[in-house]
Amino acid sequence: MRLPCEVEVLSRHLPVLGLKSRGKGVRAVVSLCQAPRAEPGGRACLLVSTMKDKRGTRYELKENIEQLFNKFVDEGKATVRLKEPAVDICLSKANPGNLKSLLSAVRMAHRGCDVNIPLSTLTPAKTSEFENLKTKMVITSQKDYPLSKSFPCSLEHLQVSHCRLARVDMRMLCLKNLRKLDLSHNCIKRLPATIGDLTHLQELNLSDNHLESFSVSLCQSTLQKSLQSLDLSKNKLRALPVQFCQFRELMNLTLSDNELIQLPFKIGQLKNLRFLAAARNKLTKLPCEFKMLSLEYLDLFGNIFEKPEVLPIVKLQVPLTLLEFSARAVLSHRISYGPHIIPFHLCQDLDTAKTCVCGRFCLDSFIQGTATINLHSVAHTVVLVDNVDRMEAPIIAYFCSLTCYVNSSDMLK
Repeated sequence: MRLPCEVEVLSRHLPVLGLKSRGKGVRAVVSLCQAPRAEPGGRACLLVSTMKDKRGTRYELKENIEQLFNKFVDEGKATVRLKEPAVDICLSKANPGNLKSLLSAVRMAHRGCDVNIPLSTLTPAKTSEFENLKTKMVITSQKDYPLSKSFPCSLEHLQVSHCRLARVDMRMLCLKNLRKLDLSHNCIKRLPATIGDLTHLQELNLSDNHLESFSVSLCQSTLQKSLQSLDLSKNKLRALPVQFCQFRELMNLTLSDNELIQLPFKIGQLKNLRFLAAARNKLTKLPCEFKMLSLEYLDLFGNIFEKPEVLPIVKLQVPLTLLEFSARAVLSHRISYGPHIIPFHLCQDLDTAKTCVCGRFCLDSFIQGTATINLHSVAHTVVLVDNVDRMEAPIIAYFCSLTCYVNSSDMLK
């Protein structure tokens, strides 16, 4: 059995000598081999081969393993601690399934049992075997797109552009080490929710495709904790779900050249957002929570922003309904809620609650007006909204009561 991965061999004598390891693995092929002049039943050893040393270094296994560390085997990581020599063989970026098989066989070899997988011969590794350790692959034409072979499982950066893909290849979604995925300049119409299974994905580029929607399930995936850069420009998006703002780690967001009529309602929850481009859409107003952003760069050029409305929309309820009163209390006191506690539709109501200019919340009882916001109040660098040097845009404002509306009437125009 031969396993492509990254390996770092650490001597446990280094700390005693006051030395430190390099702290970085190298591309290698780890093999479970038949030792020469083996006894009947087979005596297995571990062979670690690298590009510089293709013949490899051999390590005996029988009664020679002090400990196996496999807590993170599902992430392709494990460590084999040997008694002699006193080293730790640290494996990473391996195929989780193959790594589990290797560790199981290593454990059996340590006990002197017959290994239940075929053993390799002690032959030097081939250069082609190290191809499976590539971390970056760029494909920019249909003729270069792999149809008969899979993508290297060690990929961290994959770009597939100008290949006329109609959907996301499911083989890409098996690349658990992927950090950057570029599928720009294709014909993708829908995104599979399983993109959310790429737990380390930090950058996703989907510009110049045919996307018409962005699924709620993708917004609620593990990408909430990893995604930092998202490019959805040059698509056919008309709206984004309110759950989109659960991408709390997002720093760069590009939405230019779509058909958006509004930005996500809770956009103010994107506390880490620093770059926002939504030029050439169909935006007429900005959402109320837009003013909560703290950006370095903002581009809203080419939208059809309307003049602030003179008359407000009044939806006040006197007295407040029990639902309204309860919702305001839950949100004001930051009481946790979820579909396991209250009905799902109530969770949705709470998720889409409006924020009054006074900081309190309102559900169905409010006054809606339109104010004007100077975009420099939320961004250091602002691209002009239009060709007449305008730096202002209309923003929706909500008021939880008549008192708030009267006290804040000077902000409305």
